[in-house]
Amino acid sequence: MQTITVDFTSSSEKRSYPIHVGHGILQQADLIASCLPQKRVAIVSNTTVAPLYLDQLRAALEAKGVVSLPIILPDGEAHKNWETLNLIYDALLTNHCERKTAILALGGGVVGDLTGFAAATYLRGVPFIQIPTTLLAQVDSSVGGKTGINHPLGKNMIGAFYQPRLVLTDSATLNTLPDRELRAGIAEIIKYGLIRDPAFFEWLEQNMHRLLARDPMTLNEAIRRSCENKAEIVASDEQEKGVRALLNLGHTFGHAIENGMGYGVWLHGEAVAAGTILAAELSRRMKLIGEADVIRIRRIFLQAGLPVVAPAMPVEKYLQLMTLDKKVESGKTRFIVLNRIGEAVMRADVPADLLNDTILACMPHE
Repeated sequence: MQTITVDFTSSSEKRSYPIHVGHGILQQADLIASCLPQKRVAIVSNTTVAPLYLDQLRAALEAKGVVSLPIILPDGEAHKNWETLNLIYDALLTNHCERKTAILALGGGVVGDLTGFAAATYLRGVPFIQIPTTLLAQVDSSVGGKTGINHPLGKNMIGAFYQPRLVLTDSATLNTLPDRELRAGIAEIIKYGLIRDPAFFEWLEQNMHRLLARDPMTLNEAIRRSCENKAEIVASDEQEKGVRALLNLGHTFGHAIENGMGYGVWLHGEAVAAGTILAAELSRRMKLIGEADVIRIRRIFLQAGLPVVAPAMPVEKYLQLMTLDKKVESGKTRFIVLNRIGEAVMRADVPADLLNDTILACMPHE
């Protein structure tokens, strides 16, 4: 097991929390029990993950004297909404959960985002622990305290910044993850290499086949390096006032794809992959990177079995959905583009014709 610390030294009150990464550490309930304010927790999971890992987690906690209340949600991005959030509140209130009752999120990004938002708002804030079981959640959404739900008009538009007490990442849970979900998680891993870690990008080019084969050592290394990258960024900019926005490479386009196609039709990582190709193509048209870099970026997504062509939607629909992006400022959509592989930057000065041409170039051609 390796431990990465997310350390908010710059904030007025010193806060930090550990991310434990290992293979088969779900049973190590002492890691969880040591940061609980009381011997009672609620565990939020979904209909897919609960049958696989809930009993194991509950038994491990029980052995440490911790009783647990299971809350099982429907599975999928389509359920990341107020109705599902209310199911959590209903269970917490019905069972008289208190301010010291920690809420554990056992599942992927949707479960983590919903649970975190419930924890941030129930009784105005209760302790919260992330136990991510998908690759995407392990390398991205479980780290950094972004919580929230989707709105019919935009993804993740309602939420809160609320940090967990602990992230427990057991890469053994990836053994049951469908291939499509594993590939979707790799999109976010590639992102770290593109925005700030060129050596990691090269490592991924050389080790992609091992990642896809689920080699435990390779998976743990990819998770660790991704979490280290994210932890550094988040610690310096918790509420996304600056550098943290760079983590959204490919996401302005990607969220438009997810929303436009209908939540859950394209997985988040698939939409981010196509969105990153759009961002790379835009960077080339802005004369920031060359054709060779775009080819290299397209190649690594193809290696990972991810989409490199954006879905066919009217350009106007893309543009309209991108105005719902959280990086919009003074009415201007701001884009994360690449100065080179390993260095991303935010730009608001993107000419409209360049944007139109980029979207058209990345859609299927007859």
